[in-house]
Amino acid sequence: MPPDDCVAAGADLEPSTVVAAYRSGLFPMGHERRRPVWWSPQRRGVLWPDQFHASRSLRRSARGFTTTVDTAFEQVIDACADPSRPGAWIDAPIRAAYLRLHELGWAHSVEVWADGRLAGGLYGLEIGDLFAGESMFHHVTDASKVALMELCRRMDGGLIDVQWSTPHLASLGVAEVAREDYLRLVADFRDGLTLDRWT
Repeated sequence: MPPDDCVAAGADLEPSTVVAAYRSGLFPMGHERRRPVWWSPQRRGVLWPDQFHASRSLRRSARGFTTTVDTAFEQVIDACADPSRPGAWIDAPIRAAYLRLHELGWAHSVEVWADGRLAGGLYGLEIGDLFAGESMFHHVTDASKVALMELCRRMDGGLIDVQWSTPHLASLGVAEVAREDYLRLVADFRDGLTLDRWT
């Protein structure tokens, strides 16, 4: 995370604050001083749902999983927050904020199951036709990819923000755009006609 991607610190994590931040192209992360820091990467990772690269082996692997949405949000965020994960950043205030946003219908999760057990998943915020992905995890190989594949299916016609691209995400179709271009995209998608993607 380049330091100049961090644009502010402080404020609260009330639902209205967090939603307004996403609508302005910002997102919060936990901080050791127990106050949020706000990020707007100069190079933003985005995924157009129809550009998701699902390999033949991934499609084959997906047949062994079951996917659901919004049935285990708390389990998903807790798995993403596991402090043993490298770069863990989801602290108690962040967790509480997103649980509240889920209760209010802003935050959503995709769950992937294998043999009745949670194998992977992701969560984030839906703002109009923009899904701002926060974190994903897997306990079983390919489970997080299957979660992203399911999200792309549900977000068809919208845009998925993944914050920063990585070689792994790039292999799945994530591209980078400059901050100013991302802000224009947010303005285009944040007030889109939100379909009922979560039933």
